[in-house]
Amino acid sequence: MSFTRQLSEMSASELNDAIDDTNFPQAHILSRGRNNSVCSTSSTSGTSSLADRAQTQPQPEDAAELPATPAEEVAPSTPATPATGNQRPRLILKMNGSSPDSDGTQPKTPMTPRTSTTPGHEKCTFHHDLELDHKPPTREALLPDMARSYRLLLGGLGENPDRQGLIKTPERAAKAMLFFTKGYDQSLEDVLNGAVFDEDHDEMVVVKDIEMFSMCEHHLVPFYGKVSIGYLPCNKILGLSKLARIVEIFSRRLQVQERLTKQIAVAVTQAVQPAGVAVVVEGVHMCMVMRGVQKINSKTVTSTMLGVFRDDPKTREEFLNLVNSK
Repeated sequence: MSFTRQLSEMSASELNDAIDDTNFPQAHILSRGRNNSVCSTSSTSGTSSLADRAQTQPQPEDAAELPATPAEEVAPSTPATPATGNQRPRLILKMNGSSPDSDGTQPKTPMTPRTSTTPGHEKCTFHHDLELDHKPPTREALLPDMARSYRLLLGGLGENPDRQGLIKTPERAAKAMLFFTKGYDQSLEDVLNGAVFDEDHDEMVVVKDIEMFSMCEHHLVPFYGKVSIGYLPCNKILGLSKLARIVEIFSRRLQVQERLTKQIAVAVTQAVQPAGVAVVVEGVHMCMVMRGVQKINSKTVTSTMLGVFRDDPKTREEFLNLVNSK
């Protein structure tokens, strides 16, 4: 299971438990000279990258025969490996004790035929016994079943699905839902597409008011708003449009705003390993506007602060001032 897929299935509380950002520099050693106080402090922080930590752990002889560990179970912390050189501080995700994305240096699970009786695969949602690796069908292949479901829904509402205005509604609604949730087909690696650049820049980068549309997973109605992202680079910067595309990956899914905010912050951290990431999301939820309390002017604001933005009040204040400025 890819890192992005695991990330999409974790709740906000599970993401919070999986984040260990103690390797970021603490507030008492920060100064405006970030080049000396932030990016270089990782050499004494006693932390290592996910790949380094995974290599220090014993690997099972036959990974295919071991039961899969649920994504929400957090692996126990491993002893820190002293870092050397000018290694950038990184956000460590404790996800099953292994690196979220293999870079080719880690042993891979043998591509052997699997069935629903193979240990660890009893709960697989999609399984093709004759394939080497089980994969879900393409999303377009789901359209007929989804259209039939919408047709049943129309009938359940007391409508006539065969009347002129509704004949093609089930198919249109199914295609619309696939578009609303197209983020399930996207991964962080595909979206970045190599747009990570080496650059000697250590000052704050902020992209604000990124439009966001998502679907509330509790009521299947939209919520929308804007996202502001800031990060402090450590010799690597990200193409500006990629920040907006990261928002699209996670917003175009069934979501809750709290989890969406944290997923964006973690994804930016995975992309460029900055000294810190800050994300603020302001949303209007139609489940509060069209139904329930029906408060049409209410807005929900959530934030995630990682690294320097969490530890240093001045850095956090600078970001919030930039976000709130007109």
